[in-house]
Amino acid sequence: MAAHYRDDILHGKEHIDTHASSNPWRHQESTAFSNHANIGARGVDGRNEKEDLASFLNKSRVQGKGSPSPHRPIVLAGNAQSGELEAARREQEELEHKDAVNGVHRTGAGATVKCGPLLNYRRMENDVWFGSVLIVVDSHTVREDAVPELRLRVQERREATQNGNGAGIATGNEQLNGHDQAPGIINGVDYSENLNPTQASNGNIPQQNGVSNTSSDLEEIKIRGVKLYADVANTFWRFHIQVPMQPEELRCEYTIPGLTFAEGGKTDRQTFFVPAVTESMRIMFHSCNGFSVGTDEEAYSGACLWRDVARQHEEAPFHVMLGGGDQIYNDGIRVNGPLRPWTDIGNPIKRREYPFSEQLRRDCDDYYVKNYIRWYSTEPFAAMNGKIPQVNLWDDHDIIDGFGSYVDEFMRCPVFRGIGGVAHKYYLLFQHHLAPPASTFTTDAPQTMSANGGGIDPRQIENTYVLENDVPDPSYIIGDSPGPYVAERSRSIYARLGARVAFFGIDARTERTRHQVNYPETYKKIFDRLKEELTAAKDSPNPIRHLIILLGIPIAYPRLTWLENIFSSPLMGPLKFMNKRFGFGGSFFNHFDGSVDLLDDLDDHYTAHTHKKERHYIIKQLQSLASEFSVRITILGGDVHLAAVGRFYSNPHLKIPVSTDYKYMANIISSAIVNKPPPQAVANLLAKRNKIHHLDKETDETLLSFFDRDPGDEKKSSKSNTVTMPSRNWAVLTENSPSSASSSIPHPNGNGETSIDSSSGPYDLPPSEIQKDGHSPLHKGEQGAGSAYKAADPQYHGKSGDGSLDVVVRVEIDQHDAEGKTRAYGMSVPVLRYEGQPLVVEEGRRSWAGGRRSLRERKSRSSVAGRGGSAGREDV
Repeated sequence: MAAHYRDDILHGKEHIDTHASSNPWRHQESTAFSNHANIGARGVDGRNEKEDLASFLNKSRVQGKGSPSPHRPIVLAGNAQSGELEAARREQEELEHKDAVNGVHRTGAGATVKCGPLLNYRRMENDVWFGSVLIVVDSHTVREDAVPELRLRVQERREATQNGNGAGIATGNEQLNGHDQAPGIINGVDYSENLNPTQASNGNIPQQNGVSNTSSDLEEIKIRGVKLYADVANTFWRFHIQVPMQPEELRCEYTIPGLTFAEGGKTDRQTFFVPAVTESMRIMFHSCNGFSVGTDEEAYSGACLWRDVARQHEEAPFHVMLGGGDQIYNDGIRVNGPLRPWTDIGNPIKRREYPFSEQLRRDCDDYYVKNYIRWYSTEPFAAMNGKIPQVNLWDDHDIIDGFGSYVDEFMRCPVFRGIGGVAHKYYLLFQHHLAPPASTFTTDAPQTMSANGGGIDPRQIENTYVLENDVPDPSYIIGDSPGPYVAERSRSIYARLGARVAFFGIDARTERTRHQVNYPETYKKIFDRLKEELTAAKDSPNPIRHLIILLGIPIAYPRLTWLENIFSSPLMGPLKFMNKRFGFGGSFFNHFDGSVDLLDDLDDHYTAHTHKKERHYIIKQLQSLASEFSVRITILGGDVHLAAVGRFYSNPHLKIPVSTDYKYMANIISSAIVNKPPPQAVANLLAKRNKIHHLDKETDETLLSFFDRDPGDEKKSSKSNTVTMPSRNWAVLTENSPSSASSSIPHPNGNGETSIDSSSGPYDLPPSEIQKDGHSPLHKGEQGAGSAYKAADPQYHGKSGDGSLDVVVRVEIDQHDAEGKTRAYGMSVPVLRYEGQPLVVEEGRRSWAGGRRSLRERKSRSSVAGRGGSAGREDV
């Protein structure tokens, strides 16, 4: 077995870390670290003895505080006889038994864990799975010289046998799984020009620190932690994980020795699953993972639907968990947090000009980090966020309710810009495992108030460490310009989800204003990247068949323009005045800009009048991608606190079968997994607004009749409403892999067909069954959709073998049931086999950001800019 030598291991003697600063609160690393981070690659080591790595590990092991027995050295499968492995296992079991008796959770340095482990998925590269783990520890319990190490063990999920040839750790000079592509090449796309030498030290390029590509019963490696951020209260450690994918699904177990867990429940020992290299990932999707201010949480049994997620994960493991926004609710900062005095100011001018001082910034910082630690440590959600790899995009509640959708004059006030910066800091740390900016907006430091941010405030880095040069992972698509209210660039995500499925999630909050969701140049960058990825995959052995798009907010959804017009009309003026002077209307008006409270939610929607041009542009670009690469696009959306399925499709009069209809795109709407649903009347109103809409003369859209029955005995909506479900829910998406074909599975066309390359579409309706409009099923994957459809049955879900995508929305049966039991509603999204000419979209001038503004807003822009308060731009 080839020995694996880390670049930071000194030859011939025990390694001493000469690169870290001796002061744990220093913002900058030492000069030694800087020299080390930029050092050139070391030559190939001449030592080949298989005992060399074991010798190093034996003498460099760290003894944890208060350890009752010596630390067990790592035993690598293939580097020891089976008897030695068994003895090591017994020793570990005895140690764990003693800890259990004494009530101790341990994993080496003795630091107390406040939150985590939290598991993220990054990307696939050359058949290697990339992810990361984050822990937050109490800074008061951290030894200055202690660096935690994560230990990873991987085994095939099926019955595994010991590999007699020995399985070990890949060295930095070995190619993984036979691929000879250079580091920085992802699915054939070269990103090496974006890498710099410091990426190696931060774990952002393939260093092959994962297990080898040789199957074995047990493999164990050590991964050294990287400190992202530390202050006097909390220290954040990240561990990059790389796992070469195998012909079989892998079960991965990780521990972080030496940690003490302050509370019972979650421990350091966690497991996750990596799909077989020939399979696509099993996807879990959720949104609105928290309660709004004032909700009676006990009446909804807390976050009980996560118990349902745990049950389903136990039956068939999820490989990735997509967070569609509002992973946490930070709205309480204005009710029982440091913004309460500001919220209580009645004069809108005084509220708008209220300074965001350094003390207020610290108070808000303290609120956000404590709220994150509290929520991410709350069961049963906490049990899942260390077992299912997450990919998250934020929305308004990750900051504060309605952020980005209030009038421009108010959004540019110091307090909103300040909390935007603080919320972004902890969004990067907790949800992306990335180092934050060293300083955020405060009116006490003018250098932090510029449009581009980036200025360092010495007071903010006192007793604070921030990792520098934390180069973004290649999965990110980063905007060119900072947002108008958060002086940071948007961060969208592209990642391959296994063999034939890809994912793209758009950051729809950083650049958002009341009149735009994203800048035009950001869209260009996004669609250029998607074309690049799809082009590279098209010529590969596994072209992308399904592209999952996460927009966060539904895009195929009933219009409420008439309600927008009422709330924005002059008729509301007298009511607003009475609310301001006498409190008339109470919670009907929000506490920020005095508008109707629902108006910010309506303005958020892609279907809002102000986003009409932008929405049209997005759909036409997606149609162009689908037609050029014959990839089926499915859109995920949340935010609205109910479940539904919208669809775009070719006008039925054109008689285009779904197998060749690149315009067919389902919008799976799943919300909320925790927050309370809207009243039945709202769901019924939306159902009545379910009209046939025309994107253009060839593209229609409407909601699918999906909910054939109530989830339980309680009536959730009117008998006529089968398109919206006002009950908590979450979703599952699984490819019907060709390898899963079974003759016992009922196929849509009834003939057992499983080939995804067949010339006929198994989901196409015969001409005699094609209906006149989209209120009826458009293909066999929609016929009978609901609780009795095959995809809703675990026995058949994902096992048709025809390449389609099985979709299930799991809806809560009884909000008073603490077990969170659900009923499944299913449908299938067929593969696209389009071979015609691709749709060409004329770029033209994309001017949606100009939108209509009130006279008040137009005046405020000039006055705010005159005060030096601009934080980006709105007009593009």
